[in-house]
Amino acid sequence: MPVLTATTDLDADVAEALRVNLDLDVEVAAFRRHAVRPVTGPGLRAGGHIDSGERVRWSARLFGVVPVRHTSEIAVLEEGPDRARFVDTMVAGAFAAYRHEHTFVRIAPGRTRQVDAMSWTSPLGPLGRAADALAVRRVMAALLRARNEEVARRLAA
Repeated sequence: MPVLTATTDLDADVAEALRVNLDLDVEVAAFRRHAVRPVTGPGLRAGGHIDSGERVRWSARLFGVVPVRHTSEIAVLEEGPDRARFVDTMVAGAFAAYRHEHTFVRIAPGRTRQVDAMSWTSPLGPLGRAADALAVRRVMAALLRARNEEVARRLAA
């Protein structure tokens, strides 16, 4: 199971960093080139801030061509003044499994360290592992980087 980790220092307190990360508009802006958008439907959050137990279904076009749908749920949400975290897990989509843990730790007044740990299992066994090595890891790293840049940009504005 591939694991990506990323650390991003943010100019915000823990609560504000958490709030921006839970805003679905961050994904839409960060992944604009992939035409990412939330899909409406029963039991799905399609805008605003997602909360514990809520689900969002994303529609995208990878490389402008390949249609992808991914439904995730906020499985864990913990809030505190000096530390917070949430975990989104895939409930339906292209992967056999997907988990993204976002942790926020106060490092100074008005400064928060965001640590992301993203893991997934690609389908199709050996073919999926080969795809991970050839492309999936690189694409996932680029998506995570774009997302975190959008979060930092919004907090700096």
